[in-house]
Amino acid sequence: MTESLYDRLGGTYGIAGAVDVLVDRLFQNASVNANENVHAHHGKPANAPGYKFLVTAWSIEAAGGPKCYPGLDMEAAHSTLQIDDEGFDAVALEIAATLSFLGVPDAEHREFMNIIEGYRSSVVTLDTAFS
Repeated sequence: MTESLYDRLGGTYGIAGAVDVLVDRLFQNASVNANENVHAHHGKPANAPGYKFLVTAWSIEAAGGPKCYPGLDMEAAHSTLQIDDEGFDAVALEIAATLSFLGVPDAEHREFMNIIEGYRSSVVTLDTAFS
């Protein structure tokens, strides 16, 4: 029996450590924060601990760990943020860079990024193809 991605990423402690680094990077990322709605959240340092908790819990579940995410589904959580493909790509690039920075092996890196990509249609709410 193969280990879940959750286990291969180090379980709760490994995922929480990665999210700690990721959220700090996201809150400082100019491309991510170019979206005024996203910046309104990221621009408040007091939001970081709660955001880290939610992203950690979501990542634990998404990677096949125990059910622990108490937040909204991805569509509801992002419905008012007006995220376009460029904004989604900026976050995905930061996630990928963080995984690389932390030395996550290629197979696990790809598997987690495939999970992220699978949520594009739930997160992107602004169609800029014809803007």
